[in-house]
Amino acid sequence: MATTDPLDALDDSTRRYRETEKTHEEARNDVISDVIAALKAGKRPTDVVEHSPFTAAHVRKIARDNGIEPSPRGGGKKRA
Repeated sequence: MATTDPLDALDDSTRRYRETEKTHEEARNDVISDVIAALKAGKRPTDVVEHSPFTAAHVRKIARDNGIEPSPRGGGKKRA
C-alpha cells in the first residue's frame, strides 16, 4: 500500500479549494443579498438567521452595514 506524500495531499486539497473558491464566494454573496432582501421585507431577524448559514451576530452586522434599522424591542411596529 503506497502512502501519499503529505505535500502531494496538500497540493490536491489546495487545487480543489481554489477550484471551488469562486463558486463559494458567489453563493455567499447571493445569501447576503437574500438576507438583506428578507430583512428589508420585514422578516424577523430570528427567522432570517434560521434560514441562513450565518449567526445572529453576523446577520445584525449585515443589517447595520446596509442601513437596516433594528426592530424595536418587544416586536412592536416602529413609530414614525
